[in-house]
Amino acid sequence: MILRRIARPMLAGIFVWGGVQALRAPEAHAEAAKPLLDQATAKAGDRVPQQLATDPVTLVKIDGAVKVVAGIMLATNRMPRLAALLLSGSLVPTTLAAHQFWAEKDPGQRNQQLQHFLKNAGLLGGLMLAVADTEGRPSLGWRARRAGRTVQNHMHDLGEWAHDTGGAVGGAVAAAPRRARKALADVLP
Repeated sequence: MILRRIARPMLAGIFVWGGVQALRAPEAHAEAAKPLLDQATAKAGDRVPQQLATDPVTLVKIDGAVKVVAGIMLATNRMPRLAALLLSGSLVPTTLAAHQFWAEKDPGQRNQQLQHFLKNAGLLGGLMLAVADTEGRPSLGWRARRAGRTVQNHMHDLGEWAHDTGGAVGGAVAAAPRRARKALADVLP
């Protein structure tokens, strides 16, 4: 559909641009992310695996790379549902770290941060629609339920067939040795 070909690149553009900006200047973005990251690691405590990066600059670089790659995937219609899901996962912590309107004392700054927060909430809504968009095809859940019913029906049919032919099949199996002896007797002098 033409709507998807136009809407997906439009939605993806802000993520690609934001990811490139984060990769160009990760330190500036890390400053905004540091308070939220410190709060999250403090709550997690020792449960955070040692292999998991907790350095704000590294996490900003990873987030930027995810935004660029997933944004390009969404814009070019390559696995768009997965791309939208990745972008959603990236947008939530970015929004919580960068647009804390509730913490602003200045009314002008609070209003500006609220506006950015609501913009990101709108973007998240668009991404959620993209995640759920099956492009007119049945969902995976519907296909799985249908396949399960089909297998169940085939098993039921097989059971009925076995029951209906049980006597004939059982009789043929029992008669096989006798028929084999008779066939050998006819062939051998």
